[in-house]
Formats: sequence, structure tokens, C-alpha cells
Amino acid sequence: MTHQTPTHPTHRIRTALAALLATALLSPLAACSSSQDSPGATASGSAKPTTLTVFAAASLTKSFDQIGKDFQKAHPGVTVRFSYEGSQTLVEQLSEGAPADVLATADTKNMNTAAKASLVGTTTEFATNTLTLITPPGNPASITGLDASLNGKKLVICAPAVPCGNATKQLSGKLGVTLKPVSEEQKVTDVRGKVESGEADAGIVYRTDAAASGKKVTTVAIKDAGQVINHYPIAVTKSSTNAALAQQFVSQVTSAAGQKVLADAGFSPAS
Repeated sequence: MTHQTPTHPTHRIRTALAALLATALLSPLAACSSSQDSPGATASGSAKPTTLTVFAAASLTKSFDQIGKDFQKAHPGVTVRFSYEGSQTLVEQLSEGAPADVLATADTKNMNTAAKASLVGTTTEFATNTLTLITPPGNPASITGLDASLNGKKLVICAPAVPCGNATKQLSGKLGVTLKPVSEEQKVTDVRGKVESGEADAGIVYRTDAAASGKKVTTVAIKDAGQVINHYPIAVTKSSTNAALAQQFVSQVTSAAGQKVLADAGFSPAS
């Protein structure tokens, strides 16, 4: 007969404690492995930070900066990065492969160009704008409008390919005025800059840009400026890697909150 030696109680307790210790040590490793294997997750289990790139017309700078801040507050972990240029420049950059999730232009002409090239999806108009004149504070050159008061003065406008330049060309044609600018800029904010610095006696910009300049300029209304209206469309790009989030940004722009920001900047509603 074989005799088995009874297991001492102390030995059983030590074995149980060792097993519990091993389980405790392995559990955190299993949890980390699960977190790392989850797509888009960090060690804490939260989503990775995301950057949304928005190409927008220069005239949208002030209002889109605010809309972007509001969007980030509503979407923790999301950073909205803006590129502000003339609409034609943005479309050219997009066609050359520049990464962007959203495109917002200051006219339908440039957005249509992007659509025909299959660079964007469905477009939505979200605002309208009209032109005005601005001068250095106090209007030292005594500009009175698109009239003879501009003769011999340093006038700065946007280039014809730029939405504000195309609108300027249309409006001056309708009013029968021949303009003789000293320079034509590639974006409306550059026109503003030359007037604010005193380098120009007058500049033709959107009324929203005049509002954004504040006391740095004096605004001179253009009679019948409403004959030419710029329509602003927005769309998600076909190349976006965050299409769903990009569409949410578009929704933010067209929402009541977004429209209020635009109205406060001087834009009129979509027509």
C-alpha cells in the first residue's frame, strides 16, 4: 500500500496566494492589449485626436474662425485647421492634390469648377455678400463712390479671377464706370491690408471685410451695389478622410448658431 503524505495547510495557503498574485499581474497586461488592439484608441481607451482641414475664402476668416471654435467645443479631440485664400487659389490647390475636408468659396463660379472636376460632393449655399468701398480712416482723398472722385487716386481691387474681382468687374460694368486700379490683389484681405496701411486711397472689398477692419478704415457705400451679389457655397471634398465629420462642420455652418455668427459679421442669408 502506498501512503500519501498529507498537504500541510500552510502550503495550500501559499499556493492560493501565488495564483491570485499571478492573476493580478496578468490582468493589466490583458487590458492594455485590448486597448491597443482597438482601432483609433489610445491607452486610456479614448479616440485619437482628429484634424479637420477647411479651405475657405479669405472673406470668411473672422466668421469661420468663430464657427471653428464652436465646432471644436462640441467635438472634443477635434482640431479645425483653416486655409484662407482667394477661392480660385483654393480650387487650384485642391486640384493639385492638397489635402482638405471642406471647401467654402465666395462665389458659385469657382465651386462649379471644383464640382466639374469631381473635387467636391453636394454643394450648399450658406451666405451672400455685396461690395463696398473702404478708405483710410477719415477718407483723406474724399472718395464718394464709384465715380469721378476716384480719378487720379490710388485704387486697389481684387484680380478678375478672384470672386471679389469678378464682382467688381460686373458692378463697374453695370454702373458704366471705368476703373483704373494701381494694383489687383489675389485675395480680398490683401486689398484691406493696403488700405489699412495707407498704401492705397481706396479699395473695393466685401461689406463684411469693411466690418472686419473696424476703425482701421472708413466705409463709403457704393450706390446700387446690390445689383451684384456673391453667393457663398460649401461642400465636403471627395478626398476627405473624415467625410462624416466634415459634413457635421457643414451642418454647423448652416445651423442657426452658424448663421448668427455669419450675420454678426455682416453676411446676408443664402438667397
